[in-house]
Amino acid sequence: MKNNRIYKMKFSSVYPLYIQKAEKKGRTKEEVDEIIRWLTGYSQEELEAQIEKESDFETFFNEAPQLNANRKLIKGVICGVRVEEIEEPLMQEIRYLDKLIDELAKGKAMEKILRA
Repeated sequence: MKNNRIYKMKFSSVYPLYIQKAEKKGRTKEEVDEIIRWLTGYSQEELEAQIEKESDFETFFNEAPQLNANRKLIKGVICGVRVEEIEEPLMQEIRYLDKLIDELAKGKAMEKILRA
């Protein structure tokens, strides 16, 4: 695992940045939460518990109840890298989340973001 620093980052420290990015573009915390729940299978209570216990990204994704099978439909570039080509499974999960938040901030409709 060469990206250990990212894996050990607290999800709770990045979560407010996701909300801030969305809100700057007129989107809501509720939409951010919906995206995270869709991707990970966490309930709202479980998501809040992960934030409260300050889980790192590795723990956050390893403890995810049910990663959404449709996440493999997420395509595109984030941080200059195509998410569908990332080989490290954990890094790919993190980048899927980044990509979904990006799509939200760019004004995409929720049903498109959630691959409905």
